[in-house]
Amino acid sequence: MRAEGEVGSSVPGASAAEEARGSPSRLTALSDGVYAIALTLLVLNISVPAGLEHSQFVHALRDVWPRLGTYGLSFAVIASLWRDHRRIFQFVARVDDASVLLTLAGLGAVALLPFPTTLLSDYGGREPQAVTFYAATIAAANLLYLLLFVRILRHARLCSRPVHRRVAQGVAMDHAGTILIAAATAAVAWTVSPTAGLYLWLAALPCGIAARRMRRRGGQESG
Repeated sequence: MRAEGEVGSSVPGASAAEEARGSPSRLTALSDGVYAIALTLLVLNISVPAGLEHSQFVHALRDVWPRLGTYGLSFAVIASLWRDHRRIFQFVARVDDASVLLTLAGLGAVALLPFPTTLLSDYGGREPQAVTFYAATIAAANLLYLLLFVRILRHARLCSRPVHRRVAQGVAMDHAGTILIAAATAAVAWTVSPTAGLYLWLAALPCGIAARRMRRRGGQESG
């Protein structure tokens, strides 16, 4: 029975075969692998040619800084998505075809992120399309995880335990907030300048982290 303020609940009585078939363990293992590879691929965008003279080396090193900035941004974004994925799956008892599909689609967006990261570092300062593509990829990943979380909550057989309403609201707010930030950066890139859209990403990330911590301190989240 659900307690007041809780959503979702597990359904006992599943057979051992059903448990094995619907176990999320293989999906979480695959997810961890995809996240690890995506994080590793980010650094491949950063390099300095060999055999340069001193002046050329200094110039090349100066040119690397924008790539380091976008690397740091995307590393934080992917790490945040991994954290959210882990937080969602702590409530998952078993998965069905739809939840597997949503998870794989979200992983597809995560695996793609190194490419728009390269576009952002190379063209983000002058091409609004680069900022928009980057924002769209992040928004897609967050939307897919939000849909996954909603499905888990609405199908009791998938849920490992009741989820307090405030926790559910916190997860939803995190994903919805990131989607809104992505839309705002794309809009700023087209209406103001691509550089402004890029800097909005850099400013929004620490603000989002601070907001999460404030909600946790205020009792909006637990676990």
